[in-house]
Amino acid sequence: MARVAVLRTKPETVIQDYEKLMYYARFKHYLPEDKGIILKLNLSWTKFYPACSTPPWQLDGVLTALKNNGYEKIYPVENKTVVTKPVLGAKLNKWLPILKKHNLDFVPLTHVEWENFTLKKELLALDEIFPRDFKVPKMFFGKSVIHLPTMKTHGHTVTTGAMKNAFGGLITARRHHCHKKIHEVLVDLLTIQKEIHPSRFAVMDGTVAGDGAGPRTMTPRVANFILASNDMVAIDAISARMMGFDPLKIRYIKLAHDMGLGCGDVRQIDLVGDDVSNVNLRFSTGKSPVIFFDQLMRNHSHFIEKYLFHTKLFNMCIFGSEFYHDHLWYNTIGKHHINNFMKTGWGKLFRSY
Repeated sequence: MARVAVLRTKPETVIQDYEKLMYYARFKHYLPEDKGIILKLNLSWTKFYPACSTPPWQLDGVLTALKNNGYEKIYPVENKTVVTKPVLGAKLNKWLPILKKHNLDFVPLTHVEWENFTLKKELLALDEIFPRDFKVPKMFFGKSVIHLPTMKTHGHTVTTGAMKNAFGGLITARRHHCHKKIHEVLVDLLTIQKEIHPSRFAVMDGTVAGDGAGPRTMTPRVANFILASNDMVAIDAISARMMGFDPLKIRYIKLAHDMGLGCGDVRQIDLVGDDVSNVNLRFSTGKSPVIFFDQLMRNHSHFIEKYLFHTKLFNMCIFGSEFYHDHLWYNTIGKHHINNFMKTGWGKLFRSY
């Protein structure tokens, strides 16, 4: 039976709580010390915004637990997108001082070798999107992976979590081409991970969760939860249910469940730690204008999709997204939410790093 550990936490105890959480999820059973660990961070925005990207205490808590238990071969990584910069993002989200504290280097996946990869099993979408040149970071092969997502909604996938976190590690900066078949792609990525990683684990931060038009333009909600599991489908299912969604009505979870890649049925998941069976945060998924027009252009006109997203015209889309997110929304609505967040215990903890 799939196991998901969930704990309530608070800023004063969150580092210790992360180690306790990982013990509940039996991380030492699933993560051999000699294989090396890819620590896949989550950078959804270069700028800091609550609930958007891996918060510093999540990274600090997981690394503290790993180092206390003898793990030394740890490789913290993140990739760029057409609208994010991993090195600057690591600085603004306060990852760098934590990595220095634990004597680790940040590894931008733009700086590593990628090699062609052909899966032995049939894929749902990726081989169609990248028919000749699907590549994977060479350093990933033979190492375990720990995903560090946050609990939040997403305009493309309803919710996002452990399965979606692989999107930023196993696909190059051109991964926006996957949006049209995003649910199938997430299932393909889980299939690939089962082939290249000897084990997979996820630790999700829901201390401050994202409600609304995710993964960036959200309303941060203090929720005070952290989750962990070796089953990527199960942890996403429990997270989705806690946010107020039916996991099996979310396409990527249902597809992965039906294909036997994990458990998406909460009735078949062993929940350990704190009792969250009645938790319902009542979140709802919205769509930012950027995601709305992305879906409109990709899904309703093959001609527009071909020329807008596969030619130099795409630079206009990048400019529009950056202007809307980084300059318009962030400096108005975003700043209001950030100011409110900074008054909370989690905001005070963020400033302390």
